[in-house]
Formats: sequence, C-alpha cells, structure tokens
Amino acid sequence: MTARPDDYLVRPDPADPRLTERVRGVDHTGAAVETAVTVERALTIFLNAQEIVTAMTINDYPEYLALGYLLNQNMLSPDDVVTGVDYDEELAVVVVRTERATDYEQKLKKKVQTSGCAQGTVFGDLMEVIETARLPDAQLRTSWLYSLTNKINTTPSLYLEAGAIHGCVLAHEDRPLVYMEDVGRHNAVDKIAGWMFKHRVPADDKIFYTTGRLTSEMVIKTVRMGIPILVSRSGFTAWGVELARKANLTLIGRARGKRFVALAGEDRIVFDQDLAYVEEESAKHRRKAAVHEE
Repeated sequence: MTARPDDYLVRPDPADPRLTERVRGVDHTGAAVETAVTVERALTIFLNAQEIVTAMTINDYPEYLALGYLLNQNMLSPDDVVTGVDYDEELAVVVVRTERATDYEQKLKKKVQTSGCAQGTVFGDLMEVIETARLPDAQLRTSWLYSLTNKINTTPSLYLEAGAIHGCVLAHEDRPLVYMEDVGRHNAVDKIAGWMFKHRVPADDKIFYTTGRLTSEMVIKTVRMGIPILVSRSGFTAWGVELARKANLTLIGRARGKRFVALAGEDRIVFDQDLAYVEEESAKHRRKAAVHEE
C-alpha cells in the first residue's frame, strides 16, 4: 500500500452530499443567509452478539470506526481474527465478528466520559497501556513537521467547508497518508486505528496529527496504537502531558506555522529546518485556538 508524496490514501471529501446540509438563517445584521452544516448520525457498534456503544458520527467510514473503537477500548486485540464486519445503513448498526468468543458485560459497567467533543466514552482498564508502553525509537525532523502541517492545513476538508468537526492524520515523515474527520476527535482517531488494523499498517515509523487538544484520551489512544509521535495544532492538558512522559511519547502542541511546543519525548526531535524559510500560517487556514500564536 503506497502513496505519492503529494497524495493521500484516504482524504476528506467535502463534496460528499451525505456529510453536510444547507440550512437557512440570518446573520449578525439580520440578513438572510444559507450555510453548510455538518450532519451527525447515530451508529451502534456490536462485537459479535453484544451491543457495545452508540456513537454520534458523520458515518463516512463505519467499518473503520467500529474496528478502531474496539481496538482502542482493548475489546479487540491486534492479533484477533476478524471474520466479518457487517454494516446495515438502514438500522445504523455495524457488527464486528471474531473467531474468539467475547463477553465484556463487566467492562461495560466501568464507563468513563471523556473530555472530547461529542462526549467520547472509554472503559475502565485503559490506563494499563501507559504502564506497559514500549514505544519504538523514532525520529521527527522539524523539516518534516513544517512540511506536513502545511500540507494538512491546505487540504480541502469538511472543516473548511462547514466547521464543527475535528480532523486526524496518519503520516510518514512529511507525507500525510490518511486524513479522517468526525464530530469528535476520538471518532477520527478510531477510524484511523481501524484503517491501520484492516490494512495491517505498521505504527513504529508513523506520526499522528490531530486538530484537537492533547488530552489524556488522545495520549492513551496514540500509545495503544503504538505510534511514537503525537502532534496537535491545539494545546495540552496536564494529565495528557504526564501520561505522555510516562509512556515516552513525543508530544508536540500548538504547531502552527513555524511555531510549536514539545512537552514530552523531546529527544526524538531533530532541529534541521532553518526557520527563515518557514512561512507563518495564513489567515485563510487558521483555525480555533490561534490565540497561542501571539
């Protein structure tokens, strides 16, 4: 599975008519306006015969979302044999079937609501992944980082079309490979995890990029996926930083234009880029949380 340096294997399709609706209203002057808004739908995920969760999602890749969610909740193992992923659009249900018998009744009682948009949910035993983390040695050249963030910010996306959405990108060096969007960043992460599982893509040489905050949930999921470098254009939470340091995850936030801050795993960074040749982020592609640029 290969991609050209200037192309994605999966990328947003803001022209997909299923993902937005045109809605009429008025603006601050009272003038009539019509604008695009993001459509969210309920999707119920089953593992074999057991209902696991109902997620609010744009539902563009339900099979990847289901696989990734189950992986990141430690309900599906990387070595599990998946015998089928069945999606019923009319019922808004996706069923993941495995050779291994599963029963997570007790685990489902230990539900924790996360800080993510669209109210993400995790289940009780995920912290152990931080204690046992063995992330691979890796390198992040600043020349890759600046090139990568520029490519991502200038890619046509649902965010630029309608807003109210988060994006996550899987990259190799300065090449963005998979760009997923959703109403909650946790969904976008899970869709990438599901894609990686489906196509057996290794994680040790990858970079993970998100538009959302670097929270404990983002750190835990990135570590669980085995990716050694996590980058965001947004800021940090204290617990996210603490967990990243425990797991030796390289954690980079406020990455916009020529600026960034690294609060964990700084030893992986190679400062090879002359900042005189890096442009600041243009106003056209500036997103929320830009206050930290000043």
